[in-house]
Amino acid sequence: MQSSATSVQEYLESLPDDRKDAIMKVREIILQNLPKGIEETMNWGMISYEVPLDVYPDTYNKKPLMFAALASQKNHMAVYLSGIYCDPALREKFEMDYKASGKKMDMGKSCVRFKKLENLPLDVIGWAIGAADMETFVLFAKENRRK
Repeated sequence: MQSSATSVQEYLESLPDDRKDAIMKVREIILQNLPKGIEETMNWGMISYEVPLDVYPDTYNKKPLMFAALASQKNHMAVYLSGIYCDPALREKFEMDYKASGKKMDMGKSCVRFKKLENLPLDVIGWAIGAADMETFVLFAKENRRK
């Protein structure tokens, strides 16, 4: 369920109140932990946190490299956490900390799905956002770029 909103504020205003409150709280955690240089934008129909093209222009789709994202989907909300894939130890720590929180983890390839804010361990999400700096993430992207 992609949004046609062109700004974060417009996106937030388009959400039902319960979703808006949850997304705003998760967004606050993301912004508090966001590595220096990563920018918040609207892209792919969701709130996106990206490496600017002037830092890393050589992406496969000529769009900014997505570091993280936040979205309200049809049946759930989701936080996309590309940054924890820079190092297998980061992903492993994230999964262990998430499970230790006692909250049920519903994780896809790069996203964590949740239906209610109380189902999401915000401290673990905050850690995951800040786990890799922009330079490490860009280096990872360069090393793993499909040819």
